[in-house]
Amino acid sequence: MNRLKKKKQNAGVEVNGNGSVTREPDCGRKQKLAEIHQALINDPVDIETLRRAAGSKGGLLTDELRRKVWPKLLNINVYDLPHKPGRDVRENHKDFNQVVLDVRRSMKRFPKGMRASERAVLQEQMIDIILEVLKHTPQLHYYQGYHDVAVTLLLVVGERMTIAMLDTLSNHHLRAEVGTIFALSWLITWYGHVLSDFKHTMRLYDFFLASHPLMPIYLAATIVLHREKEVKKTECDMAMVHHLLSRIPQDLPYELLIGQAQDLFDQYPPSLLAKRAALQPRKSLSISTFQAFQLATLHQRPDSVLKRLTKAQDSSTSRQASRYSGLEAALPQERGQLWGKGNRMVKMAVWGLSATLGAAVFAVAQTAMDWGPEALLQLF
Repeated sequence: MNRLKKKKQNAGVEVNGNGSVTREPDCGRKQKLAEIHQALINDPVDIETLRRAAGSKGGLLTDELRRKVWPKLLNINVYDLPHKPGRDVRENHKDFNQVVLDVRRSMKRFPKGMRASERAVLQEQMIDIILEVLKHTPQLHYYQGYHDVAVTLLLVVGERMTIAMLDTLSNHHLRAEVGTIFALSWLITWYGHVLSDFKHTMRLYDFFLASHPLMPIYLAATIVLHREKEVKKTECDMAMVHHLLSRIPQDLPYELLIGQAQDLFDQYPPSLLAKRAALQPRKSLSISTFQAFQLATLHQRPDSVLKRLTKAQDSSTSRQASRYSGLEAALPQERGQLWGKGNRMVKMAVWGLSATLGAAVFAVAQTAMDWGPEALLQLF
């Protein structure tokens, strides 16, 4: 099978045709840190360098850098964040009870050793964050596992930034309308629900935030391919294969798999998979909107400039407020309009079955031709 190009260098790893791996000397931690900091202060922000850093070996290295880079990857202005949710966010919300139940059961997602009182505060913030995003975009639908994405963001970037990031992800990356499959929890939680080590979750979030919305699918295909021998040794029975694949190993070689997922993406891009899956690209928001979303991230100003512009705008607003008494009443409405700008009608859950598993089916098919089409289809 020619699923990986021979001796293709990716993310500091060289994969040979026989599957062996050669570690290439990387540029070093200090140099990578310097490149990230320089990219952040460039005007406009050097988003391509940030994407490469997030996808390369080690990802963004520290949570401090993630707090600076993640918003840039999603084109979020750190000086124009949503306000903290008010008390009314929980009133008469159709998903309130389910959100509370899921958040209360999320104890294992918090770092070991965290004080119970601190965890309780974060859980209350999670409830409000989720309800706030759903409230401002009524077309979205809550699903169990959505809170796994929310808690990962909250532990890194804080409450207000989590609202902004979760809103953007909900409208561009997280998709709907799929049946129950073995990889369902992998995809809808970006693997956060199935990984026990938080550092691995952070590494994958670096990669996904810098990549196409379908990249979690390519990683799922790569994990299946990585476990090819296990799969082939398993009895060709839907229940047996599902049992094997639904339990993701905790000792996966993540850097290698990330490189291979990028290789799969390069060789079989979403546009190709859409054609093979008989899916019209214009009907898949993940495919049709990503190019415009990606281009929009290229024109961001560095935070130092945004801070200066925000301060100047606030000063101007303050002077005008003293002259126009009616302006104060108009501001809340204006903020609501800013929040809603760019939102699209999207259902939340995961995506259509053909789009979701297109990459996985096509990739697995390359190594499982001898199983026969009926057995291969059973695998999914």
